[in-house]
Amino acid sequence: MLSKAQIKYIQSLQHKKYRQKSGQFIAEGDKIVPELLQEGVPVQEVYATADWISTHRSLLDRTPAVRVTEVEESVLKQLSALTTPNQALALLDIPGSAGVTPAALKGTVSLALETIQDPGNLGTIIRIADWFGIRQIICSPDCVDAYNPKTIQATMGSIARVNILESDIVTLLKQAGVPSYAATLHGTNITEFSTLKEGIILIGNESRGLSEAVIAASTYKITIPRLGGAESLNAGVAAGIICGRLLV
Repeated sequence: MLSKAQIKYIQSLQHKKYRQKSGQFIAEGDKIVPELLQEGVPVQEVYATADWISTHRSLLDRTPAVRVTEVEESVLKQLSALTTPNQALALLDIPGSAGVTPAALKGTVSLALETIQDPGNLGTIIRIADWFGIRQIICSPDCVDAYNPKTIQATMGSIARVNILESDIVTLLKQAGVPSYAATLHGTNITEFSTLKEGIILIGNESRGLSEAVIAASTYKITIPRLGGAESLNAGVAAGIICGRLLV
C-alpha cells in the first residue's frame, strides 16, 4: 500500500524540475522495467500488479536489492504518465555524469543533438544509437529532458545501454579532437564517406535543423540524398539513415 505522500512524490517525477531536484525518474512498461532490471540499471523500487510480479518472479529473485511493492491497477493509473498504464513502473536514480571530455570521444562514434524538442524523437534517437552500438549521446542544454517519461517510453529499454550527457555543442566541437559530421540539407552526399570509426554525428532541431554556429564549427557538412519532393526528414528518421550509412 502506498501512502498519499508516496503517490504524490512519484507523480511529481513527471516534471523536470522535480526530477532534477530529487535525482530520480520513472520508467513504465511491461518490457522496459524487466530490461532495466536485467541490465543492472540502478532501479530503486518497482511498483507492479500481482500478476506482473508473479510472471517476473525469477528475475526479481535475481535482483534482491530492488524493493518491490504490489499495487492495484487503479494505483498504477494514478502513478502513470501514460494514457494507458502498464502493469509495472520503476523508480530509478538518474545516472551521474562527469561530463564530456576529449578522451571520451576518442576511438568511438558519438551522437550530438542540438535543441531536439520532442520526447518521442529523443527516445527514438536513443533507441537508434543502441541499435548501431553508439554508447554516448551528447545533448545541448535546451534539448528535451532525456528522463521525461515519454522519452523513456520511446527508448523501449535502450536508455539502459546509452549514456546521456549534456554539453554546449559548439564548445564540445572546439575541444573534441575528433571529426564531426553535421546533418544539413546542403552538404556532401553521405554515400561519399567511408565507414566511421571515430567522430561525432550532429543532428539538429526538428524544424530548424542545426544552428549556423554548430554547422560552422563542424568538420564536415553531410546530406542524405533526396530523390523525391519532401522538404525535410524527421530528426529520428534522419539519424537512423545516417547511422545506417556511416556505421555499417
